[in-house]
Amino acid sequence: MTLIWRCAMTLLLLAWMAFPCVPARADTSRELTFGMSAAFTGANGELGIEFYRGFMAYIDHFNAVGGANGWTIKVIPANDGYNPAPCFQNTIRFIDHDDVFALFSYVGTPTTTHILPLLQKFEDRNIFLLFPFTGAQPLRTEPFGKYVYNLRASYFDETRGLVDRLVAIGRKRIGVFYQSDAYGRTGWDGVHRALERHGLLLSGEAAYRRGASFSQDFSSEVALLMESDPEAIIVVGTYASQAAFIRDARNAGYKAPIAGLSFADSDKMLELLMTEGNRVHRDYTKNLINSQVVPSYTDLSLPGVRLYRKIMDGYHYEPVAQNDDYTPRKFSYVSFEGFLNGVVLGEMITRMSDDPMKTRIPEVLASIKDFDLGIGVKADFSRNGHQGLDAVYFTTVIDGLFQAVENWEQWR
Repeated sequence: MTLIWRCAMTLLLLAWMAFPCVPARADTSRELTFGMSAAFTGANGELGIEFYRGFMAYIDHFNAVGGANGWTIKVIPANDGYNPAPCFQNTIRFIDHDDVFALFSYVGTPTTTHILPLLQKFEDRNIFLLFPFTGAQPLRTEPFGKYVYNLRASYFDETRGLVDRLVAIGRKRIGVFYQSDAYGRTGWDGVHRALERHGLLLSGEAAYRRGASFSQDFSSEVALLMESDPEAIIVVGTYASQAAFIRDARNAGYKAPIAGLSFADSDKMLELLMTEGNRVHRDYTKNLINSQVVPSYTDLSLPGVRLYRKIMDGYHYEPVAQNDDYTPRKFSYVSFEGFLNGVVLGEMITRMSDDPMKTRIPEVLASIKDFDLGIGVKADFSRNGHQGLDAVYFTTVIDGLFQAVENWEQWR
């Protein structure tokens, strides 16, 4: 028996020496997990998918080159359909079951604001929300702002930029069409505040219920706004609702500028309008303006744009929801913003790769000063609190794409 035992031990030792670098959990022992709740289905499903595609393209690249000191990134996506209750449930699961390193790239104001009390409740577990796709104020102010880090500009930044430029060209009667929830009310408040700075008031307003599809008839809301004779209208909505409103406003004879915010996913909105325009032989793309929080993905003079396009070209999207038959866009404003989220997340992990801990997130993000994303402006969480960027870009339809506004005087 002794001889048999010695032979067995010898064989085990030889086997261990032959494969000394393959421990049982080598692939996951240095993996940091993040949780993302977003709409991957429904009327706003493209928002979640495109955002996810953008950051995952970079994260896959980051992991493929070895991550940071061997630390790699995993993101668990969960569908909430752009509804607060499922988002809340997803978040509880991320914290209690998945023990995520942080929450990351949530999509939407009504969903994201709904989970803010959880960040306060689990304060002792150091749960932070990183770089959500919303410009809402509750994520930037007390009591919850200290748990959230925003990369993008706020809706107040976007609405102020739109109002200032419209007023500068003489369009002072500005109406608002907005989603009747936390997102829409934040945008409405932003337009109202911006007008007040010029001694002006809203010329008119109308609202709609969240979840509207492109088939929604907004002719009554258009008629209500037309009563105030607006010289421009700012829409605080999603791509389907904004496109439907533009369609009905143009059908009613309204020709003045209609502007929207970054959350509307201008690429999808334009696709809906062009498809409908082709069907009825009408051009719905004139005099449209959309604010963005990233520069145009057509601007190849920017190294960040060139890197984004190169990495997106090689990325293969794996569906994240059942019945997901979505055909990905080659490039989009939403996926570009997601891509930049991935870049900053990778930088955060790199800076703490000697000892990644949740408690170090505030310290490490505060150390990101003048970080060059290759987009012409630098991210800085030390100078601007918990918001890394505040640049706003303005686009209009040129050659079938939303591209940089070259001359605001065209709308004087």
